[in-house]
Amino acid sequence: MTHTAELPDFGADRTLFFIFGATGDLARRKLFPAIYSLFREGKLSERFAVIGLARRPRTNEQFRDDVKHSIEEFARYKSEKDHNWEQFAEHFHYMSLDINKLEQFQQLKTVAEQLDAKFDIGGNRLFYLALAPELFGSVSYNLRDGGLLETEGWRRLVIEKPFGYDLPSAEKLNEQIRQVFQEEEVYRIDHYLGKEMVQNIEVVRFANAFFEPLWNNKYIANIQITLSETVGVEERGGYYDHAGALRDMGQNHMLQMITMMAMEPPSRMEPEDIRDEKVKVLRSLRVFHSPEEVARHVVRGQYDTGEMKGKPVPGYRDEEGVPDDSATETYFAAKVFVDNFRWAGVPFYIRTGKRLPVKTTEVVVEFKNMPDNVYFSRKTKLEPNLLVFRVNPTEGIYLKMNAKQPGSQWGIVPIAMDFCQSCEVGINTPEAYERLLYDAARGDSTYFTRWDEVALAWRFVDRIESAWRDHSSELHRYPAGTWGPDAAQQLLAEDGFKWWPVNGQLEGEVVWATPVTSK
Repeated sequence: MTHTAELPDFGADRTLFFIFGATGDLARRKLFPAIYSLFREGKLSERFAVIGLARRPRTNEQFRDDVKHSIEEFARYKSEKDHNWEQFAEHFHYMSLDINKLEQFQQLKTVAEQLDAKFDIGGNRLFYLALAPELFGSVSYNLRDGGLLETEGWRRLVIEKPFGYDLPSAEKLNEQIRQVFQEEEVYRIDHYLGKEMVQNIEVVRFANAFFEPLWNNKYIANIQITLSETVGVEERGGYYDHAGALRDMGQNHMLQMITMMAMEPPSRMEPEDIRDEKVKVLRSLRVFHSPEEVARHVVRGQYDTGEMKGKPVPGYRDEEGVPDDSATETYFAAKVFVDNFRWAGVPFYIRTGKRLPVKTTEVVVEFKNMPDNVYFSRKTKLEPNLLVFRVNPTEGIYLKMNAKQPGSQWGIVPIAMDFCQSCEVGINTPEAYERLLYDAARGDSTYFTRWDEVALAWRFVDRIESAWRDHSSELHRYPAGTWGPDAAQQLLAEDGFKWWPVNGQLEGEVVWATPVTSK
């Protein structure tokens, strides 16, 4: 749900951005294009500046060329069509910085004060740490000791995942940051919360009278969340082997999407009220008390050799930087329960993995079917109604229902009402990082994760990791290019369900209904 209309203008057009890791991939692919799009759309006025910070030596001119190349390659708007490019580029400054040297932070303070005065920014400072998490604490200390927090304006710290490796490391990291910044000044990014259709989940739920009364265990049979990737670990084998799918995707993206689906309506449309409801969901997650419970509810897998688009690909253990005997999971599926009044007994099935057939993120809500012994059910097999949120790469909402087949007496077929938002808006759909950077500059923390959310998510995940580590639970191998191990299918089959197809037409569907569009 977008809250920009309700919130006062906190000064998004008066921000000094400090981009630590300015020569890295994240800045090049996401941050610079996001800032440019905000500027092109009038969400940043002339009163802003960006200081790029990294160890690599660069001149201001070289840095601005780097920014222009990143925008030409990755931005929604192209710089060659912008007659004011030089005016925009003037706001970018570069400084080579060793984050372990306090005296360089003191030099950075001088540069920041000069840019603040030049562009009339008013002392508002946003520090974006596109760095490894173990560096967050030392950077925070040097920002404080270097005098960079001594301004009349606001200061905010934006940090990327992963926030720690487990709960103890996350607690240590949080303690370091909190010695410098208050919790309300810390913005922990999970870029999935910036995606259009993830935010649209709240609107569909709370703005439509015919959904909210059905959004409970009386009418919903199960909810399925799929986040699949076609790529392997590529050059990240060394890093990934110390993380795995559960830490890389489960602790943040997957659990956050469960909270969006399961949260109660907030009492007020304020950031803290919304995040309070998400925390209640995490507190209600059913805890796995034993390795046996973990084994019954969680499947872990690792991709083997296989084919992707007709070409052979190596198995995980054959990837560069991965040990020959690695037991790190590249796939996991789980059956999760939210034990509260609304959701008691409804399974939330989640799955994520690498080297799967398609790249997609979807949420499928399967409603309870009609009784087998009444009216149409006695004459034909009825399929359950489905509501699907298509998050990526296609953005849209899909509703499957049953209707009479034309020309038949009793023929009933599933039909689709399919709204494709990305088809309507096209390439100019705002990127997740644009929304999140804009929100951070405005002081809207709705779609950033609070510390208690992070801690509760780690507590849930750590129990699973502990069971895997200490009791050598089975690691299922699956061929690359398939939908994971057979055990993941059995996880649903034992409850009488199945994984619904994703990223396209559902099986058995007859698409003769007129598509729903916004026109």
